[in-house]
Amino acid sequence: MGAHALGRELDAVAGPARAELVRLIGLSGAWDADPGWRAVFEAVPRHLFVPYYYVGAAGGYERLWGGSPDPRVRERWLRGVYADAPLATRLRDGELLSSSSQPSLMARMLVELGVTDDSRVLEIGSGTGYNAALLAHRLGDGLVTTVDLEPEITESARSHLADAGYRPTVVTGDGARGVPEHAPCDRIIATCALPSVPPAWLAQCSPGARILAPLATGLIALTVRDAEHAEGTFLDTAAYFVPLRGTGPAPADEVPHRSGDHELFRFLLTLTHGTLDPQDAHELWERELRPGRERYGVTVADGRVRAWLDDPEGPYSWPLR
Repeated sequence: MGAHALGRELDAVAGPARAELVRLIGLSGAWDADPGWRAVFEAVPRHLFVPYYYVGAAGGYERLWGGSPDPRVRERWLRGVYADAPLATRLRDGELLSSSSQPSLMARMLVELGVTDDSRVLEIGSGTGYNAALLAHRLGDGLVTTVDLEPEITESARSHLADAGYRPTVVTGDGARGVPEHAPCDRIIATCALPSVPPAWLAQCSPGARILAPLATGLIALTVRDAEHAEGTFLDTAAYFVPLRGTGPAPADEVPHRSGDHELFRFLLTLTHGTLDPQDAHELWERELRPGRERYGVTVADGRVRAWLDDPEGPYSWPLR
């Protein structure tokens, strides 16, 4: 099949598939607080950002490619692109380097980011470029900057964005250091797991800025007071992301998996890894009636980052590494 014919085939199938994905995200309630994101997801074609991805197969991974000459493979590829599921998009020696996040979780995070029409947004972790495209569609190219450590990832994201008609600023660099040349920003959204909150981000935020980032196995939402101080609580949802490159393994990967561990207990273990003994953590978790993520918070003050339960001045507080 020629390129033009393949393009027509994709357009004919992708539209209804995208509409169904948007319907499912709507049913999840992800954008109830900001319905404006619905039109954004309707407009931005995810398949342009994931021309191929990997699925588990016997002995490793199978690569599904939208340009395959086999129509059955193309159908599987497109069905996966518009499923409400994360997609493994880049591997190296069997290690997952980059992925496209679950669309309903992306929608929830974008809503929680709380953008306004003039918000300047920094995205940490460019991935495929899809999330940056959603932001650029809502806010305009000039208000969106995205950064990733790997040149091959940023080059690919920039290409995908251009193919879809978007041109936000794409930077190759260490996301933990932010992008000071494009500061200040009003919102920071990270799409990679962090061991802590990089203090450098605060200095690049305007007062009152909001930071939303995966931490432990949850999502922390911080309000920035000034260049040295930020504080906030976790959302109630679970979140599992590829680690920020250059920061080592994610804490969730370092916590031993034990059969029977409750998912919320594993969140506490991950959040306090290296600072709280697992037995002490379990006693606390039971004593406090198995708290959900929304009862935990994080404070950044004078270069130090600590997590806490219920009250930043309360008895339960742990430094983050």
